[in-house]
Amino acid sequence: MTNDNVSIHPTAEVSPKAQIGAGTRIWHLVQIREGVHIGRNCIVGKDVYVDFDVKIGDNVKIQNGCLVYHGVTLEDGVFVGPQVCLTNDRNPRAITPDGQLKGNDDWVVGPILVKYGASLGACSVILPNVTIGRFALIAAGAVVTRNVPDHGLVVGNPARLTGYVCGCGRKMEKQEAGYHCPVCHWDFTPQES
Repeated sequence: MTNDNVSIHPTAEVSPKAQIGAGTRIWHLVQIREGVHIGRNCIVGKDVYVDFDVKIGDNVKIQNGCLVYHGVTLEDGVFVGPQVCLTNDRNPRAITPDGQLKGNDDWVVGPILVKYGASLGACSVILPNVTIGRFALIAAGAVVTRNVPDHGLVVGNPARLTGYVCGCGRKMEKQEAGYHCPVCHWDFTPQES
């Protein structure tokens, strides 16, 4: 079911069993499967694939060529850069050990939660069983294999924590008691894990 105030390009394939919020725009050659819930005022770019039962909040931007697989939840305000892949299987195989084609009962979905305001850089890969914290920033090309804290900045393969970012997206400077944004003048103290 879609709201009347939704813009869907004629080349997009949107399941009638998907829910699309008011003001959302869906671009060329997008595929959105059954059970998907997309909130209000989202942008889903060209060539995006959204697998069944994915949950996407309000004001989310998903750039061109992204793959968002079953088990993913994107909270409000998340940015997904071009060609990001959010996976769902830590042990992918086409066949079982005895050579049979794997079916739905032959694997377990590993969920991914991307929290409010987080950003996933271009061509990053997010492995299953991961939570990305509020306003975290995943660098372009990073491969995320474990949880990322709120405001965490991670880079590399595998991704490693290299600092913290402000809600404005700028890297914060280390101070005695935590971190400080030189642009917003906001102070942040990371939670102990």
